[in-house]
Amino acid sequence: NGAAGPWLISNVGQRKIPILKCHAMGFYSQLDEEMFFDALKKVSAVKKIEGVGSDLLISVSSRLSDKALRELLGLFFRYQIDMRQLAPFLTEKNRSWFRGPEKFWFKKVFSTR
Repeated sequence: NGAAGPWLISNVGQRKIPILKCHAMGFYSQLDEEMFFDALKKVSAVKKIEGVGSDLLISVSSRLSDKALRELLGLFFRYQIDMRQLAPFLTEKNRSWFRGPEKFWFKKVFSTR
């Protein structure tokens, strides 16, 4: 499932770790930036945060809990990060709420463009 998605992949031992890419992040103030990083660090699935050039690379667990996925959805929406990279986290278990067309994130996560 997951590793076939649009993620960058890091091989750690035998495990494949998805890496979510945040390109050219923009913040409105120093506090706004601090709040973003503080929130990211509180998401249990986030394993590593690394800046590379103008990109921020976020290594996450290949399987996200519903709570972790909801937190990433909120952060990615708020900070206008490409949400399509969250689509591969769709599973049979979370389909009922994650793929709901009425959700604020639906078009941003599941659009093909």
